[in-house]
Amino acid sequence: MRKGRFRKSLEKTALRYSESISFDRRLYRHDIAGSIAHAAALSKAGIISAAENKKIETGLREIEKEIDFGKFAWGESLEDVHMNIERALTKRIGDAGARLHTARSRNDQIALDLRLYVKDQIKRTSARLKKLQTSFLKLAAKHVDLVMPGYTHLQRAQPILFAHYLLGQIEAFARDRERLEDCLKRTDVMPLGSAALAGSTLVLDRESIARQLGFARVSQNSLDAVSDRDFACEFVFCLAMIGMHLSRFSEDLIIWSTSEFGFVEFSEGFSTGSSLMPQKKNPDMAELTRGKTGRLYGNLMSILTTLKALPSSYNRDLQEDKEAVFDSVDTVSAALEVFSGMLPELKINRKRMETAASDPNLLATDLAEYLVGKGMPFREAHEIVGQLVADSITKGKKLGAIPPAELKKLSSKFDVDVAKVFDLRRSLAARQAVGAPSPKNVKAQIARWQKELM
Repeated sequence: MRKGRFRKSLEKTALRYSESISFDRRLYRHDIAGSIAHAAALSKAGIISAAENKKIETGLREIEKEIDFGKFAWGESLEDVHMNIERALTKRIGDAGARLHTARSRNDQIALDLRLYVKDQIKRTSARLKKLQTSFLKLAAKHVDLVMPGYTHLQRAQPILFAHYLLGQIEAFARDRERLEDCLKRTDVMPLGSAALAGSTLVLDRESIARQLGFARVSQNSLDAVSDRDFACEFVFCLAMIGMHLSRFSEDLIIWSTSEFGFVEFSEGFSTGSSLMPQKKNPDMAELTRGKTGRLYGNLMSILTTLKALPSSYNRDLQEDKEAVFDSVDTVSAALEVFSGMLPELKINRKRMETAASDPNLLATDLAEYLVGKGMPFREAHEIVGQLVADSITKGKKLGAIPPAELKKLSSKFDVDVAKVFDLRRSLAARQAVGAPSPKNVKAQIARWQKELM
């Protein structure tokens, strides 16, 4: 690559600083697929012969097999995945290999390779998310009748079904899958043929290349095509959102696994101990996920910062995009695999959840709504019930144990039927609005998700 223009070799320190083969070698499949499609287009345009095209394709597939089996020798001096494969091909098949780079640049090569990689990883990540959603769904179906407290500000708020909580997690990961699907639309654009930035006087059938590589459409501006990394930013953002959802769920599990809550217990296969305290059983998988989410955010900021001040077209700064993408893919893939295996082994303490949910104060809003049903404005009802809660706490009484006579002192609208308000199952059954946690709604949602996921 340096022959002709340069008379000196690149300094070793500069080579070590600038090489990308240590990480971009994972793009070899996509690079080879792109080269095979490019060679076919060169042959179709009459730039290389059919025989040369055949030699190029055969040679590239042999190289791919060598890489698959770990027998390929990568050379740092060749800088990147493109030059390593091209040099190996030229050594293998001679002059035909040297013709392969006609009408293309490493600029459009890497734009192509990264798009192919991201397309592949979008599909893989979506499949992993679906597997995790299925694990949530199976747990929800197993505990469909289990009542627990819902929380706001980490304070007990209102009763819900545990299955309703789990279905909420499924909804969050469904949005993640939707985002990935939407990201795919903007990733599914074929840049090859843009060359360095201005195309080539040797015109190739780009639509044919796109069809061969499975792209939905072809880029319409060569300058933009070699510099566009919007799709990579968007993909890393999607992965960061997945990390955020996993982190929030992890936080719930970490809190619920404490002795103070005791709602859940991690299996031994997904827990660690202490090097000092023999009794400890720590939720390290959840804690690590919470911590790794910071890395996902960092990767997003890294790629956005790299791009923010680049002049138009290709700049070597763009080499820095791949490590952010690769690390985010590896981090999220590992986390999704761990959680899909950890959820089925999670021990649910039904008694602790149901005991916590039996606190009558969780039905204070129901009591206010009882008064609303009797014709009282909600703000007035809210104030009265607030006074009742304060008095019950002062007197050490349960809210549901206050005698009707005392209730009537605050409002004549209280009657003997007020006792029904503190029937927990009746309260849940009454929550029938779309999205609310009535047993009927929860069972319908489980059936819906079973149809979609299983």
